[in-house]
This record gives sequence, C-alpha cells and structure tokens, in this order.
Amino acid sequence: DNNCVGWYQSMYLGSYSTSSLLENQLSYQTDLSPNSVVILYDPMQTAHGNLVLKCYRLTDEAVHMKTVGKNNFINPKNIFQEVPITLNNPGLITSLLRDVGDGLHGDYSAQGSGTDTTFDRLDLSTNPFLEKHLEFLCSWVDDLAAEQYKFQHYTRSLRSQAGGDNRKGRKAKEEMMAAVEEGWARPEAPKRMESLLMTNQIRTYCDQVEKFTGGGFGKLFLTGGLHKEGSEKNATP
Repeated sequence: DNNCVGWYQSMYLGSYSTSSLLENQLSYQTDLSPNSVVILYDPMQTAHGNLVLKCYRLTDEAVHMKTVGKNNFINPKNIFQEVPITLNNPGLITSLLRDVGDGLHGDYSAQGSGTDTTFDRLDLSTNPFLEKHLEFLCSWVDDLAAEQYKFQHYTRSLRSQAGGDNRKGRKAKEEMMAAVEEGWARPEAPKRMESLLMTNQIRTYCDQVEKFTGGGFGKLFLTGGLHKEGSEKNATP
C-alpha cells in the first residue's frame, strides 16, 4: 500500500468517460498523488484476440477546473491524458511461454497444453463488434442531444431574465452577456462537464470503429490473396 500509484477498473467495449470515473480519479490525484493513474482493462475485446489495456490520468487543466469548481468549457481531448503502457514478462515466464508454444510439454493441439489455436485474430466476423459500437454510439449521441437541449433552454431563460434580445445598443448587449455568464456560474446551471465527457466517449467510439474497420479490410485482403493463390494452383494442370 505504500507504493500505491492508482487504481484499476474493467470497461466494456471502451466505455470509460463517465463522471464516476472522473470523480474517483480526481480524488486519487488530489489525495494520494498528482501522478496517480487508472488502468482500464477490456475483457470483451481481449477475449477475441485484441489486448486492450489503457492507462489514464486527469490533465492539470481538468484538475484545476474541478478543484476550483468552475463551470467552464474545456476541450474534451484535454480531460484525460493517456499514459503509455509497457508490458514486461520475467525471464522464467518468457521461457515457459516459449516452451508451451513449441509443444515441448506434449502435443501442441492437446487440451492439456494450455494453448488456444482457434486463431481469433483471423476471425472475419467483426459485425457483432461494429453493431455494438454503433449501438452505444447512437445511445451516447442521443444523451448528448438531450444535454444540448438543456443548455439551450437554460440559455434562453437567462436571456429572457436579462431583458431578451429586444434591447439595443452595445452597452445593453454587454450587460446581457455579463448576466448570461453570471447565470452559468450559479449552482442550478447545467454542468458542462457531462456533455464534455459524452463528447470524449463518442470520439473514443469513432476511433474504435475506425480501428475495427481497418483491421477487417486487412483480413479481407489477406484472405482474398490466399484464396486467389489457391485457385491459381488448383487451375494449373
């Protein structure tokens, strides 16, 4: 416990940008150490041959905004900072994995060898993953649209309280803008951080969809080339 550097949590298909995770990470960086991190592990994607292990911490800008309690805008990309992860296996573990992979402990295809030869990385069925990602993406977009409606409704109410848009003159407009800014600082004002977290999560889903589609095209080109090569060999007399 004296060498605690953070905490860890599992995630489902890359869903991590939530207010609960932000508050927990903020408490670690303010109470434990400013260098504390959170490690996120995705068992669903890892089980299908794609190891997903992410490490994040809050940026100084996000920590300052949450500590001061301001309801200001921040670039969604500047909320979390990704820290690179390097996996190192001890020498004995590396030797064991090599021995198991070479089949020195028995038949390579035997059940007792501890190996899995299902070749999940060559699986061409990425449709379930893409469907789930698109489903989550649509859900988060709907939530973001609801948050934006709250912002518009609150802004219109502030403008009406300040006299509306009927007042003319530069001084009247400046007073109205000051009243709107003051209104966003009230406790009952909608929190901008919720919509910013949603925007960050939507961006993450878009990046994952791009990654899945890129990998799928690569598999299709590989299998297409192998199929063409096999057809040419069979056609040769």
